[in-house]
Amino acid sequence: MRLTTLPALAAVTVVVLAGCGSDDDPAPAATIPAETSTSTSTSAPAETPSPTTDPAVAAALAALETDYAARLGVYAVDTGTGETVEHRPDERFAFASTHKMLSAAAVLQATEPADLAEVIAFDAADVVGFSPVTEPAAGTGLTLQQIIEAAITVSDNTAANLLFEQVGGPDGLEAVVRDFGDEATSFDRIEPDLSDWVPGETRDTTTPRAMAANVEGLLLGDLLAEEDRTLLHDTMRANTTGDELIRAGVPDGWVVADKTGSASHGGRNDIAVLEPPGAAPIVLAVYSNRLDPEAESDPALIAAAAAIVVDEFAG
Repeated sequence: MRLTTLPALAAVTVVVLAGCGSDDDPAPAATIPAETSTSTSTSAPAETPSPTTDPAVAAALAALETDYAARLGVYAVDTGTGETVEHRPDERFAFASTHKMLSAAAVLQATEPADLAEVIAFDAADVVGFSPVTEPAAGTGLTLQQIIEAAITVSDNTAANLLFEQVGGPDGLEAVVRDFGDEATSFDRIEPDLSDWVPGETRDTTTPRAMAANVEGLLLGDLLAEEDRTLLHDTMRANTTGDELIRAGVPDGWVVADKTGSASHGGRNDIAVLEPPGAAPIVLAVYSNRLDPEAESDPALIAAAAAIVVDEFAG
């Protein structure tokens, strides 16, 4: 399967971070309760060694929570050394639009290359908020590959719902993800409701460890056929919504394939494969929410967490 460049995508200027600006004077940090997983088993990268998070790194990540009045979840693995960085790796966070990587992967796994040229019809009644690619195509339709690209590269919500339909809705996607080995991630609603989260909510949540395992298995492992894996990886490299997140925390010259997400309660997420020049890839999942339910998310928190991980692995 060959990644195409969509005129519709190229023409869209997306301001994904609107309403997600920084707070100049964040509220004082409070004690942050753990959001424990309801699952007794979470998927982890193959042959994961014992946690190797340096105490200084753990302290730096905890300091970010204080600085941003936030709860932060991080799971990272250097695939060359097996070294990991973990911070609240098994606590639940709203996955928001990071689920679109899984939806796209499930569709790719279930289709043949020729199927991606099939036009999927939809009309104006199917269009939900933030659908810059699908809204103008209502009544005409888009190919399945265009829908995948819209969901990943600009985080189009109607495209995400069309992918849900292809795999049997949230229940169908959850069944596929269970086959991936992920026993933690819970799918319950569609866009845009799935990003509505409050502390203690388990619907439409994941853990940093589980999602990092999905990223590793889908983009670097054998969960997808090679052609599908390449298409998904290339599409995530072409993402336009992450410039202020993980991409902002890595050195110049690194290649990042990522999928971002935003949720209520100041939720902001990014999942990625980082490709340092001449070195093994790094898998990174960063999830967060603010302690003040009215606070906006701050992309600088995600970038700062990524920079801490990169510095640690550079060692």
